[in-house]
Amino acid sequence: MNEYKDFNKQLIAEFRANGGKITSGQFAGAPLILLTTVGAKSGQPHTSPVAYIPDGDRILIVASKAGAPTHPDWYHNLVANPRVTVELGSERFEAQATVPQGEERDRLFNHIVSQMSGFGEYQKNTTRIIPVVVLERIK
Repeated sequence: MNEYKDFNKQLIAEFRANGGKITSGQFAGAPLILLTTVGAKSGQPHTSPVAYIPDGDRILIVASKAGAPTHPDWYHNLVANPRVTVELGSERFEAQATVPQGEERDRLFNHIVSQMSGFGEYQKNTTRIIPVVVLERIK
């Protein structure tokens, strides 16, 4: 697990140093945001790099955890505390997270897969329904 945390720390540092751009490794050029959630148990802030799709004024993210059998920690955190901080490029803002269900989730997931097919592969690799999260900027 330390390897994963170290990798994320390096990705976060590069993101912040380059105004939101990742120039090396598997995420080079990928559309990423930094998502800061408040820990469901700890109450402490946690920042995670997450791929995103713009959807009008909203941001769509996927709690895929690369098709693992469990949801990522950041997902549990935002369900418990849906007010999050988003870093998009060099901009930082507060957002409200919601988790659509049923047909709305399916519609959004299919929209995301049409642009990032890897999420469809992740869904095939797990029995859980991978959640879609909608982030809306708090004005």
